[in-house]
Amino acid sequence: LSSDVSWHDWKGSIMYHSISDIIKQSEQEKIAFWEVVLRADMEERGVSYEDSFETMRHMYRAMRDADAGYDPKARSASGMAGGAGEMLHIYNESGKNICGDFVGEVMEKAIKMGESNACMHRIVAAPTAGSCGVIPAVFLVAEKRLQLSEDVMIQAMFITAGIGAVIAENASVAGASGGCQAEIGSASAMAAAGLAYLQGGNARQIADAAAFALKNMLGLACDPVGGLVEVPCIKRNVAGAVNALTSAQLAMAGIQSVIPADEVIDAMRRIGNDMPSSIKETSLGGLAVSPTALVLTGQQK
Repeated sequence: LSSDVSWHDWKGSIMYHSISDIIKQSEQEKIAFWEVVLRADMEERGVSYEDSFETMRHMYRAMRDADAGYDPKARSASGMAGGAGEMLHIYNESGKNICGDFVGEVMEKAIKMGESNACMHRIVAAPTAGSCGVIPAVFLVAEKRLQLSEDVMIQAMFITAGIGAVIAENASVAGASGGCQAEIGSASAMAAAGLAYLQGGNARQIADAAAFALKNMLGLACDPVGGLVEVPCIKRNVAGAVNALTSAQLAMAGIQSVIPADEVIDAMRRIGNDMPSSIKETSLGGLAVSPTALVLTGQQK
């Protein structure tokens, strides 16, 4: 924590409505990006620093528990999901995954979390159930492979929360409103921002990481087969997680997003509004009406 801040006595007013707001407050108050988000949570919920931090710790531990509780034998009621996470685990263990150990494990955890959701196991909506695998996959692997403390991971969780809150306020995190760009795209931006912080990134690098990740997901349709958060949703968690990794690396290299993060979020809102309803979680377009999808859902023989 910042040495010059008395969290127990602090009663100030601090809120944010954009990523630029968070950066401005971080620079003016000389506190970390995550501390701005924590302060806002303290004010909004009327809780102490300890309560806010421990609530976030509980959510992170729930992510860890959900990952540890993956059942390789479980199958979803539709039969379309289950077992792929174990297949990827076996492939990774064989050493054949050319993506390397870090990326390979992120892929594995992302798909396992998505399958656990489809099989009705405990998950953490991050920010939605359909995108539940992105942040846990990136964070759990980063914690282990970068040898980070749990407290540092909680700080990064506040960063993801801040990015997610801004997206939710200014665009959407719901597929029914903005397409899958609002779900997997938002989760990817949140994870990228958190990872940049975990790698020592400053507030502007955190924002750039989020911007890169979200830009890569703009226009992504939400077209679940049979209306279930299984196909193609689970595999898109893998894409979102790996996208978060690459986006954070761009930012950490010092590369800046030409379009600021807040403007990327605005663009996502406009694109979502322009999308036809057929590709916004209604299962009336896209992959949901492909010949194979219609057979799988009993709509066509």
